[in-house]
Amino acid sequence: MNSSDKPLHIFLVAGEQSGDALGASLMAALQARLGERVVFSGVGGALMETCGLESLFPLSDVAVMGPLSILPRLPRIVRRVHRTVDAAVAAQPDVVVIIDSPEFTHAIAKRVRRRCPGIPIIDYVSPSVWAWRPGRAKRMRGYIDHVLALLPFEPEAHQRLGGPACTYVGHPLIERCEWLDQLDPLPLAERLGLQTDRPVLLVLPGSRSSEVGRLMQPFGEAVRRILDSGVAPQIIIPAVPHVRGLIEKALADWPVRPHLIEGEEDKFRSFKLATAALAASGTVTLELALCGTPAVVAYKVDAIAGSLRFLVKVPSIVLANLVLGENVYPEFIQENCSPENLANAVLPLLTETSERRRQLELLAKIPERMAVPGKPSDAAAEIVLKYARQGR
Repeated sequence: MNSSDKPLHIFLVAGEQSGDALGASLMAALQARLGERVVFSGVGGALMETCGLESLFPLSDVAVMGPLSILPRLPRIVRRVHRTVDAAVAAQPDVVVIIDSPEFTHAIAKRVRRRCPGIPIIDYVSPSVWAWRPGRAKRMRGYIDHVLALLPFEPEAHQRLGGPACTYVGHPLIERCEWLDQLDPLPLAERLGLQTDRPVLLVLPGSRSSEVGRLMQPFGEAVRRILDSGVAPQIIIPAVPHVRGLIEKALADWPVRPHLIEGEEDKFRSFKLATAALAASGTVTLELALCGTPAVVAYKVDAIAGSLRFLVKVPSIVLANLVLGENVYPEFIQENCSPENLANAVLPLLTETSERRRQLELLAKIPERMAVPGKPSDAAAEIVLKYARQGR
């Protein structure tokens, strides 16, 4: 427990870019409350560093996804885990906050708890215990004091599975709803020269090189089938800079040249312009849902991860579907992610059909389902402060 004459010390551990963004928002919310009476240490990326964190090492050292991606870098990741644990133990912070990336952050939390059982540990972003390996929830009670959930159904899941205390603080996308409502998509339409009498198809092959490598070929073949059917959508691909080169290389085999765009504002403008989207599974499905964009979702993972599908305990892996409790977005995973399946699911969404109307009706419920009073980062900061001041 912290004495009132010294700043609160928050030790944060993020494992990839999305966690860096969450960590930065949490740091800003804590600084807004405490000013110079809070200090930070731990692991983070560029956004957390702008808020005053000096990361123990670059986030790129540990930001990987999937068993085959982790294996070649496992020795380095193990070294980074031990270095982070040693730093946390030496710092004796008032609270440790681990952020997402459970393969990395939970290894740290377990070791910190063993060596310093009095330090409270908060997990910002619940692992998908509701989807697979549900036994993790009960085991988390041994080293996690509180989970800050981004999805509204997660507190009930932890309670049902015997997990730690869990509070729905809200998804960071909620903080952007007002901005999204006010964002004008017309400047992008004019810049790209879009025709108002033709549908717009968004193609979102993912933000990781592995996703892009697996999805651009079936997505391109699906586009070919759509064109062959007589529908000629205008195609936009929002690309993040580090995979743009891979996307452009893959486009050599596509039957049409899409519009490639970059940047957050243009990405969300394209969501509002789109008649429909073909997207990789991930947070982007929630972004599309909050914009009310009909979509089809696809995903392919490496061979090891694919072989573990029998462990999945939910009827969908699409976040928008889980929030609604029904499958608004059709999803095609692994061998089902075929050009024929994708094209057949996208085509009805490009014209006024019952499939399109059903999606629009269900998507209209998403903002209300995810709403919280105030900002998610403020709700998270309040819980972190409670543990920092009161201890476990």
